[in-house]
Amino acid sequence: MDNNQITEIEKLLEKLKNAQIPSDLLEKATQQVERARLSLKYGGSLSQIDITSKYIDWIANLPWDKKTEDNLDLNKVKVILDQNHFGMEQIKKRVLEYLSLIAIQKKNLGTESIRAPSLLFIGLIGTGKTTFAKSIAEALGRKFARIPFGGLSSVLDLRGQSKTASETDPGAVIKAIRRVGTKNPVILLDELDRIDPASKSAIMGVLVELLDPEQNSQYVDYFLDYPFDLSQVLFISTANNSNNIPIAVLDRLEIIQMPSYTDEEKIMIAKKHILPKQMKNAGLTSENMRIDDALWTKITRPMGYDAGVRSLERTIETIIRRVAYKIMTGQGNGFLINDQNLSDFL
Repeated sequence: MDNNQITEIEKLLEKLKNAQIPSDLLEKATQQVERARLSLKYGGSLSQIDITSKYIDWIANLPWDKKTEDNLDLNKVKVILDQNHFGMEQIKKRVLEYLSLIAIQKKNLGTESIRAPSLLFIGLIGTGKTTFAKSIAEALGRKFARIPFGGLSSVLDLRGQSKTASETDPGAVIKAIRRVGTKNPVILLDELDRIDPASKSAIMGVLVELLDPEQNSQYVDYFLDYPFDLSQVLFISTANNSNNIPIAVLDRLEIIQMPSYTDEEKIMIAKKHILPKQMKNAGLTSENMRIDDALWTKITRPMGYDAGVRSLERTIETIIRRVAYKIMTGQGNGFLINDQNLSDFL
């Protein structure tokens, strides 16, 4: 074993010494480093160092005890929901009732664990499922992470793979926890109805465990090979419909049906939320562009009926890009978009 390898071993031991991890995991990881040392001493593979180094990097950077403090002032929560979502009063009421249950459990039972069914937002594309989940995280003061279930091809994508090879990784849940850096984020389990049919049964089995407060405090990712407490995570799920979700999973969820928007609601959402946000992101002001009020009906339905606002968002994005292009190519610095020139911006 050369000096570089000795130095690497010492660095790993020092990293473990400074890490804030459970004591029995510390002992287990230290033993793994010592095994790697012995392996190298007697001519073992250098890959063992890579595997051990990667494992220690993961366990040393997980938030085993780090969390954010919840904002459980429901009046402030309502203000944030109202700021981010036009109308939808019944949906907001359901969310506030749900958060009230979490707040009273924390107050009267002194528990940080969430002992209530997770929310499942069901609705067509663009009806606000994802943005509602983000708003709940913002209102509570929690970090937010999203796991797209439509992109999971294997249960190992969710649960991780054994650390026996250098190319393996933890699963999507542990990756999300590390990414946000707290043990109590809001994690969005997005599009539960779009799981690959070949892996559906196994993935749904893990999902039952994630959503069960009796089980998720001891969640074992195959890569970590050690329990991680997910009981303080607020899981929120979405789906376009519930047809492909097993009863065992639905039993652990509180379903909230997202309504379709009327044209009038979409116009208000576009004027108060979508347009100002996208103009700000693009660095444009009201001096650079304005949209004639009489034009909103056409913009709202450029290609026929749409239950959500996704198409409307794309239409406004197109208009903003065209305005930016005209400004940067010297065609003007301020534009009033009306019925006569709309085709120039779409």
